[in-house]
Amino acid sequence: MKQNWKTDELVDHGPYKNQELDLRKVGLNPNFWYPIAQSKDVKKEKTYGVNFGGEPIVLIRTKSNQVFALEDRCIHRQIPLSQGVVCGSKLKCTYHGWTYDETGKLAGVPYLPPGIPIPKGVKSYPCREDYNHIFVFPGVAELAETVPFPDIENPTSNDYKTMYFSRRVNCHYSFLLENLMDMNHQFLHRRLMGKVKPSLIENSQGDNWVEAKYKFKGEPHPTAHLVLAAGRNNEDTATDFDIMTIRTEYPYQTLTVCGPNSSLPALKLWVSYIPVDKEQKINHSFGMLMIRRPKIPGLLTLLWPLMRYFTGEIFAEDKMAVETEQKAYDMQGGDWNQEIFPLLLDVRELLRKKGIPLNQ
Repeated sequence: MKQNWKTDELVDHGPYKNQELDLRKVGLNPNFWYPIAQSKDVKKEKTYGVNFGGEPIVLIRTKSNQVFALEDRCIHRQIPLSQGVVCGSKLKCTYHGWTYDETGKLAGVPYLPPGIPIPKGVKSYPCREDYNHIFVFPGVAELAETVPFPDIENPTSNDYKTMYFSRRVNCHYSFLLENLMDMNHQFLHRRLMGKVKPSLIENSQGDNWVEAKYKFKGEPHPTAHLVLAAGRNNEDTATDFDIMTIRTEYPYQTLTVCGPNSSLPALKLWVSYIPVDKEQKINHSFGMLMIRRPKIPGLLTLLWPLMRYFTGEIFAEDKMAVETEQKAYDMQGGDWNQEIFPLLLDVRELLRKKGIPLNQ
C-alpha cells in the first residue's frame, strides 16, 4: 500500500478505507455525556463559564445545590450569563436583570410593562452531577435519555484512592487519544520510567471501541517502580510484569494495570477530552486515576505527593509531544504524520467513523 508522504491519504483503501479524511478536521460527536467541570469549581449561588466546541455554556449551582446548564448569553444584549447573579433557583443577567429559569425560559424582565410579550429564552443542556464532576449533553437534547451515562467503576470505593485531574492542552483531541493508546512512546519518558519497554500482546476492536493489551519488560526507574508498585498486594511479586489494558470506547478512554496474578486492577484511569474552541485545537482533559490501597495502612497517603509529582511530570512530557504535533500540522497545512502502527490506524478509523466534520 503506497502512501502520499505529505498527507494521510492512501492510494488504495485497503482495511482503512476512510484514511483519506483529515482526522484533525473531524469534530468530537456532541451526542454523548461529557464532563465539563469538576464539582468543586461550581460553588453554591455562583456561575461557572465553560465551552464545548466553541459554544459557551454557563453552569449554575443554586443555594439548594441544584446544578443546571444554559447557553452562556443573554438574548437581550448578548452579555454572558456567567457574569450574572444567582437568585434562588433562577439566574439574572448582570446588565438589565433579565431572569432565566433552569430550562432556559425567560422568566421575567423587571422593567417591562404588563401585556408586552417576551422572547422564549436560551438553550438549556441536559445536566447531571456524578463522580465529582458536572456532565452535560451538548448534542440533541432529546437523545440524552437514550445515550448511556458513563459507567466508571470504583472512583469512590474505599478500596481505591482517586486522583482527579483537569488540564488544558493546545491540540486536537485525536492527538491525545492516539498518545494514550500508543505505549511505544515510552522512550519519551525515559527520565521518569527508566529502561522500560512495552510489547503489544493483544489487540481487538468492535463497532465503537478499540482495545490493546501491553506487557512491560526492562528495569524501571526506582521512582516509577515505587509508584507503580504502590497498588500491588502480596499476590504479585517484584519480578512479575504488569499487564496494561488501554481501551478507547468512543468518546472515552480507560487504562487499567493488573499484576499477572491478580484480577483486581492496581491502577485504573478514566479520561475524557473536551474541545474548547470551534476548530477543536484546544482541549480540556478531565480524568480520574484510581489507585488500589495497599494492605499497609497509610502507605498510599505517604506516597501520594510523589505520585502527584510523577503523574504531573509524565503528563507534561506528553503535553509537549502532542502540542508539538499540532504545531507541525498547523505549519505544514495538513497531516504529514506517517503512522504505520496497525493499532493506531484502527483508532484513527474509529475516530473518523464516530466523529462529525467540522465546519471550518
